[in-house]
Amino acid sequence: MKTEKEKMIAGEHYNAGDAILVKDRRRAKNLLHRLNVIEYRITKKAREIIQELIPNAGANLYIEPPFHCDYGYNINCGDNVYFNVNCVVLDCAPVHIGSNVFFAPNVQLYTATHPLEAELRKTLESALPITIGDDCWIGGNTVICPGITIGKGCVIGAGSVVTKNIPENSLAVGNPAKVIRKLNQE
Repeated sequence: MKTEKEKMIAGEHYNAGDAILVKDRRRAKNLLHRLNVIEYRITKKAREIIQELIPNAGANLYIEPPFHCDYGYNINCGDNVYFNVNCVVLDCAPVHIGSNVFFAPNVQLYTATHPLEAELRKTLESALPITIGDDCWIGGNTVICPGITIGKGCVIGAGSVVTKNIPENSLAVGNPAKVIRKLNQE
């Protein structure tokens, strides 16, 4: 039988009140408190906290505090990833971020979702993974919804709400985000 954590990562309904998940979130919150309140500036100690919080990151992960996430261990980053201030990553499911990806202020990545049925919603939730390809720029105040894939080389305009997958080398803007043109085409 799967643990609640295994169900969560697999995208199945799970109980977020499970003791192991509560402990994991508490650990992340303690690290985030140290990063966002005690260190706040990017120092050697802040980099150590980020590495402990997000152990599955390539070289040069830079996070400008404050930053928020649920677990940290479900965030997988390539090299040279930059999060500007006030970014939120609800990483109940895996979040895969390629290399050379830049997040402007207030970007929010939501893997968490909830059942539409009210009775189920009282006790269960679920999550769907998010994937962002290499060489993307995500504009300020963008929301990326559960289960979304953004292809490599994309730019997502500020204030966008991404509710559908975005093909590679696209400029997408709006609410809901729509592709308005291809990029990097000769």
